[in-house]
Amino acid sequence: MRKYKFQIKTTLRGFFRRQNKAIWVLFMFLFASVLQGQINPKELFDQANELYRTNSYKKAIELYESIEIQGMISSELYFNMGNSYYKLNEIAESIYNYEKALQLNPQNKDAKVNLVFAKRMTIDAIEELPKTVLQNFETDYLQELSYNQWAWISVVASLGLLFFFIGYYFSYVPSQKRIYFGALVACLLLLLCSFIISFKEHQYQTNKLEAIVFQEVVTVKDAPSENSDDVFELHEGTKVSVLDKVAAWKKIKLADGKVGWIPKKALKDL
Repeated sequence: MRKYKFQIKTTLRGFFRRQNKAIWVLFMFLFASVLQGQINPKELFDQANELYRTNSYKKAIELYESIEIQGMISSELYFNMGNSYYKLNEIAESIYNYEKALQLNPQNKDAKVNLVFAKRMTIDAIEELPKTVLQNFETDYLQELSYNQWAWISVVASLGLLFFFIGYYFSYVPSQKRIYFGALVACLLLLLCSFIISFKEHQYQTNKLEAIVFQEVVTVKDAPSENSDDVFELHEGTKVSVLDKVAAWKKIKLADGKVGWIPKKALKDL
């Protein structure tokens, strides 16, 4: 009887030992997969760039999109995808990717330039409504930096504020105290302005809904219904602002102020 119990105990130990080994092998496999996933995007990006240089644009796009699926997105990735689609004369896709590149990095000058060339190939000629001086200043200067960059400026300003406050507090030379005080006030103003701009830009980017027309030709209606009246037509590559959604329809607004309803399947959200 004791021998039988010992055999059962030995068998159980062997069973758990095998289970632990299997778990360890599974863990190593998952760990290797994670490492491979971390390495692959860089290798894929280099391979895609090489394919682009050899005019294999479709294959390059496939590799770029596989990187995007892994979540390893960047302004450079979307910029290269935009260039690939542009070479294939797929204007809507190229404009979409240039816009995505600028969303991640508003200072990507190459994406700005190429976006202008891509928009020249669209059919719709839409003139923007005149902007006020304040709106132009915001577009030309404040929006040149992303809200994350403005947030970093706030962090630097707060550190400068702390440094100059300590210098002002412990300094006993009147001329030095005046310098520290002036720098302290400047850092305080910079901190307040950058914080307000960062918050405002974050709210703007969060609430802003834009899309690109991907259908070759689409009729814009005055109501979210097929039976409603036609207002105007749009063509692929046109950028619109999304104001509302109702079932399979989206209410859009153009840069010139025109408003209407369009089937959501004709759009691709940015």
